[in-house]
Amino acid sequence: MEIDKRIIKAYALKNAIEHEGKAVAGSVISGLFNHGLTKEGIKDIMPIVNAILREVNAVSLAEQEKEFMPLKNIIGHRFERGDELPELEGAERGVVMRFSPSPSGPMHLGHIFTGMVSSLYVKKYGGKFYLQIEDTNPENIYAPAYKLLKEDADWIFGNVSETIIQSERMKLYYKYIEKLFEKEAIYVCICSSEKFKKLVDAQKSCPCREISKKENLERWKKMLDKKGYKEGRAVIRFKSDLNDPNPAFRDFPLARIILKKHPRQGKKYRVWPLMNLCVTVDDIELNKTHIIRAKEHRDNATRQKMIYKSLGLEKIYPRTYFLGRYNFTDLAISDTKTRKAIEKGKFWGWDDIRLPFVLPFKKRGYQKEAFEKLVIQRGLSEVDKVISKEDFFKVLNNFNREILKDKCRKADFQKTNEKNSNAIILMPDAKKVFGKIDVKPKKDEIIYFSRIGYAKFNERKAKKPVFWFCHE
Repeated sequence: MEIDKRIIKAYALKNAIEHEGKAVAGSVISGLFNHGLTKEGIKDIMPIVNAILREVNAVSLAEQEKEFMPLKNIIGHRFERGDELPELEGAERGVVMRFSPSPSGPMHLGHIFTGMVSSLYVKKYGGKFYLQIEDTNPENIYAPAYKLLKEDADWIFGNVSETIIQSERMKLYYKYIEKLFEKEAIYVCICSSEKFKKLVDAQKSCPCREISKKENLERWKKMLDKKGYKEGRAVIRFKSDLNDPNPAFRDFPLARIILKKHPRQGKKYRVWPLMNLCVTVDDIELNKTHIIRAKEHRDNATRQKMIYKSLGLEKIYPRTYFLGRYNFTDLAISDTKTRKAIEKGKFWGWDDIRLPFVLPFKKRGYQKEAFEKLVIQRGLSEVDKVISKEDFFKVLNNFNREILKDKCRKADFQKTNEKNSNAIILMPDAKKVFGKIDVKPKKDEIIYFSRIGYAKFNERKAKKPVFWFCHE
């Protein structure tokens, strides 16, 4: 695989600065494992590493520090076991943070990576940690997800202060829409999407942008009226800079009409606010201090800051940080796709042992502390990490093994045929291994079986205990 030379140089410079101007290959290679390097790839990348080391070691320490400054953010902090997350500015008196999934399904690995960081900072500094379920799009809601997300968060994070369901805060969002109308920061657009796009791409305003406050309020009432605008005919837009070099920031939408029945609110509302409005209002009302989110939301953060400013609240805008993604080469992670696969019978449910979701991790015997260690090791790096499923689970399993090794009973497991067995181990590929054991498992107990590995007792089937395999 290829690794950006800037990343290699960043690690080389960092190591040199930490060791009086002299970097060594081993430390650089160690850092590159965070960016998808495998043991098999070391041989191929060593010539590049050595060339960069010669370049770095040839300049003064002062020059190394100067060159490192523009590169330091692309690698983040290199964490070792036992380290903590880096300090957050302005967190001395506590923090108020959030994790905001949509209810399209339960929590998966991607949710853990983003939500865990905020959870750990609230544990570190004290404060409040909100689970905010973003359900103002009636067209993409899986009703059981409300319960599943809360249960998952309670286990994997363990410190949720309060669960916020956005569809239960509609009157609050409407109140802020009216505030924004009063400040003439938004307008109701009834142009076709094609016409609006053509104008905004040309950095020209649509006719709706110029209407009076009075007419905007009349249009707003018409959006709310069941006899008013039809679905798709009116959108509330934020008045931004039409000369912004990024077209995505030009008069972006904040609310629209959706007539589909909502799983919790039914037909009570017809105007549904979009994520940027809801998140901004919640952050203001709940006094958020720091936000950590995936870097693909960088543009959304900019939009939300614009809304703060329009309300005269830019001074209290939360400190915001962004995280890079884990890009798996051979592991699909998607609520929507998994739900469809379950409906087709490919998986037996959300707790299927083959799925990278919180529930099967819990049933297999993974400890939440192992995920915490993994997240701390990654830190606040914005760099995407390309990694295989095998390499990822090697790291996770090492952390989990450290936690389990001194607190689990050991027992013998002798493989047999089904007829002669008194226990079953369900393997990660959903196949069963039959055998004889010499212990009676306790509820939810994790046992280390010789010649097999760690497995968690989950149920009894035909009087035989069924264990779910975790790892060797």
